[in-house]
Parts: sequence; C-alpha cells; structure tokens
Amino acid sequence: MGKIKPSKITRTAILISLALSLHILESYIPAPVPIPGVKLGLANIITLYGIYFLGFKDTIIIVILRSFLGSLFAGSLGSLIFSLTGGLLSGALMFILYKYGKDVISIQSISVVGGIAHNAGQLLAAAIIMENFRIFSYMPILTVSGVIMGLFIGTISFYSFNRVYISY
Repeated sequence: MGKIKPSKITRTAILISLALSLHILESYIPAPVPIPGVKLGLANIITLYGIYFLGFKDTIIIVILRSFLGSLFAGSLGSLIFSLTGGLLSGALMFILYKYGKDVISIQSISVVGGIAHNAGQLLAAAIIMENFRIFSYMPILTVSGVIMGLFIGTISFYSFNRVYISY
C-alpha cells in the first residue's frame, strides 16, 4: 500500500471544507420554490470537481464527510440518511457517466443526471423509512427540479472548472 501524500490530504480537506461550507450556506438560502425537497445543490459543485479531477474514491470520501458533517452542524440524523443516500447515488452515477462518456456528454448533462439521481435516492430512503413506495409519485416534480438545478450547477461548474484549477 502506497503512502498518502500530505498534498492529497490537504487538497481533500480543503474540498471537504468547501463542500461543507456550501452545504451549510444553502441551508440559509430560501428554496427557489415552496416545494419540499427542492434545493439548489451547491455542494454538488465540489462533487463534480472531485469526479473530474480526483477520482471516485476521493469523491465518495468528500460526499460522505460533507453529508455527515453537514448533518452534524446544520441538520439531524434524518437529514444524514437523505443526504448520504442521494449523494452516494448521484456521485456514483455521475462518475460512471464521466468515466464512460466524458468525450460525448457535457458536464451540464452529467450534473442533471446527478440532480435527478440525488432526488431519487432521497425518495428511496424516504420510501424505506416510511415503508410506503407511493412517495415515488412525487418523482415527476423532483425530476423537473433535478433538471433545472442540475443545469444550474453544471453551468456554474463548467465555467468554474475552466477558470480555476487546484493543482496537485
């Protein structure tokens, strides 16, 4: 097993801090529409950064720690379950799309899939907790939200990644 470089630990810690800061900041921003579950998803900018520049393992570490710490500082155990389920599902799907389609799929499209997957993961967690899968009737509304917010986050990421790159 190889040694972990201090620069890699530092970079990952900075990205976790950024993701956590965006996660907490978002909790203070009113939802763009008065529909439960609709959020901007600002911390997904950092998830996308991880996918594009770090790799799957580091991205998943960022998602897990952001979810845990975000729930600790600005949420509850319930929010941890929803954040983790949505974050892990969306992170995995976005990574697969990036790995196998980066030459033909835009970052905005990858982000849209991530937004939809995040909402689906949260609904799955809710369905299991409530023991009621009828909650998936809410999916069309959250799909529209995932598309809109995914385009928003993907566009911010596109312009940010072309201007800022954390070297390592």
